[in-house]
Amino acid sequence: MSTMTIGPAQAARHGFALAGRGVTKIVKTPVQLVDVILTPIVFLLMFVYLFGGAIGGGDIDGYLRTIVPGIMVMTVFQASIGIGVSLNADASTGVFDRFRSMPIARSAPLVGAVLADVVRYVVALGTLLTLALIMGYRFGTGPMAVLAAVALLIGFALCFSWMSVYLGMLVSTPGSVQGLMTILVLPLTFASNVFVPSRTMPGWLRVWSDINPVSLMADTMRGLLNGGEVAGPLLGGLAWMAGVLVVFCPLAMRAYRRRAA
Repeated sequence: MSTMTIGPAQAARHGFALAGRGVTKIVKTPVQLVDVILTPIVFLLMFVYLFGGAIGGGDIDGYLRTIVPGIMVMTVFQASIGIGVSLNADASTGVFDRFRSMPIARSAPLVGAVLADVVRYVVALGTLLTLALIMGYRFGTGPMAVLAAVALLIGFALCFSWMSVYLGMLVSTPGSVQGLMTILVLPLTFASNVFVPSRTMPGWLRVWSDINPVSLMADTMRGLLNGGEVAGPLLGGLAWMAGVLVVFCPLAMRAYRRRAA
């Protein structure tokens, strides 16, 4: 079957079928989830109990309400690195050659891998929220707002994961993907309002922090989980998500076609 005869509905089915393959791999080798379980635990405990007293002015409970929504954003953002590493490793094993010989949409392997990564995001968020509740964090809004926050974060991670997918198709080794994505993710995360308010930063850094996608999404999460403004930061966050998806999804597909050729 030529890829020219595959319509959008068929391509979507192929993508979901390969997403099922990815979920099966995770279930059979749950060690893949170690990073998304440990990362939120380490960051939440470290910042609340080591730095929370100083940053929060001694108000640990208040700082917990501020930092939990922010670390939720950081957690899924960092978890999105794994998809590029995994795809790069698959490329070196000849899996893409097998996919190329099958009557499936050319986009299906990448779309399927991205969709399967939802499992990682759910596990990471579940781990973080469970620990936060044990530490004393409480939601200031209702169940629907909490579910909306989780769904929005998963959408955020899915959009930004295409950056990792693109690098995974572009560079030669999984280690290079990990290194390049870390160089990108860490400045975006730490130059945001996840850990400290933007108003405490130097002027030039405060300007960037206010428009940083991580800051915008962190403010959205605070509004949805604690109560407060949602519309303003949400619109900014959605604009970033759309922009990243429009730019990096086609780039990733083009890089995949070249690598699989």
